[in-house]
Amino acid sequence: MRTRLLFVAAICLSMFVGYSSALDASGSNTDSAAEPAQPVVESTPPTAQGGMSIGSKIGVAVKMSLLGVGIEAATPITFHTNVRAGFNAFSYNRGFSNDGVNYAADLSFRSFETHFDWFPFGGGFHLSPGVMVYNGNQIKASAAVPGTQTFSLNSTNYMSDPANPITGSGKIAFNKVGPMFTLGWGNLVPRSNKHIVVPFEMGILFQGSPQATLALAGNACDSTGANCHNIATDSTFQSNVIGQQKKLNSDMSFFQVYPIISLGFGYKF
Repeated sequence: MRTRLLFVAAICLSMFVGYSSALDASGSNTDSAAEPAQPVVESTPPTAQGGMSIGSKIGVAVKMSLLGVGIEAATPITFHTNVRAGFNAFSYNRGFSNDGVNYAADLSFRSFETHFDWFPFGGGFHLSPGVMVYNGNQIKASAAVPGTQTFSLNSTNYMSDPANPITGSGKIAFNKVGPMFTLGWGNLVPRSNKHIVVPFEMGILFQGSPQATLALAGNACDSTGANCHNIATDSTFQSNVIGQQKKLNSDMSFFQVYPIISLGFGYKF
């Protein structure tokens, strides 16, 4: 009887151990199925519409404008906006006479500008407020009045003394910094696969009133050639110099607002 009981107990124990092993195996398989391996996803930088990464492109252009020959570059901020900066330069020499004074003039354009381009419709049309951060545009001239030649200064007539004729220099400059606004067509950084662009732009620069300076030396006589004197010590003559500067400023006052028209050729890298 004892032998039979021991035999039954051994069979039950072996069945329990086998059942427990099966449960463990089944649980392990269930956990593996419940937690599948996750695929590795590589992160990519955000892109604007059209697939271009913001800030990943740059456009460069050469242009001709009323500010001279220039070069500029732009880069996108958002899908509808760019920042742009450029440099312009131009030089021209010419001689002329005014009120009996002979001038050898040198026109020199040097400027650096920045713009914020807004493309409201997402195409090439843009509105661009900006700043002329450096306005080196100016006119310099050397002045001379040959002896015995008459000239007028602030509506007063003089004659240049042949023993010490009138010489000097003049300059017209503008504010070094000024706001500007332009509108145009053409995006230096197209939001498509396009690389070549021909930008056109027009607008205005607020450069302030002209600032004329005139410095003269020598002897001046009255209109008959008599009563010659050194102009450096003649308060009346110096007063007429100041009056002539004001006249020049008045004659060029329309340049307070300077027109801008430009046409360029650009490439997006």
